[in-house]
Amino acid sequence: MSLRGFATLNFYADDVPAAVAWYTELLGIEPYFERQGPDGATAYVEFRVGDLEAELGIISSAWRRPDASSTPGGAVMHWAVDDLEATVARLLELGATEWEPITPRGEGFVTASVLDPFGNVLGVMTNPHYLEKLPAE
Repeated sequence: MSLRGFATLNFYADDVPAAVAWYTELLGIEPYFERQGPDGATAYVEFRVGDLEAELGIISSAWRRPDASSTPGGAVMHWAVDDLEATVARLLELGATEWEPITPRGEGFVTASVLDPFGNVLGVMTNPHYLEKLPAE
C-alpha cells in the first residue's frame, strides 16, 4: 500500500452557488462536475485545477458530519504557485482573510494561508520540489 498522490480536496460551504462563483472568479474556470441534492439545489461541484488537474470539490455544509468541526483548523493543503505575493494579494482582494502570513520555511519554501469567504483554510506556497517533479515540456 502506498499513497499515490493527491486526488480530491473538499471544502464545505453553506452557500454552494456563492462558493462556486468565488472559486470560478479565483481560478478563471468553471466547475466540470455538478451534483444536485434531494431538494434540487446544488450540493457538490468539482473543479480541475493546476498542472495535474487536481480536483477541488465544494460540498454543501448540509452534508458535513454532524460531529465535525465547522471552525477552521487541522491540516492545511498548500497549492504551489509561481508568485506567492501576487496570489495572496489576489485572494485578499477577492474577500479572503489572512490565516497565516507569508512565512519563509527554508530555502525556496515559503507558505501563506487564507480563509476563503466560506471558512475554509486555503494554503499557497512556493515549492521548488513541486517544480522539479513536473514533466519536462
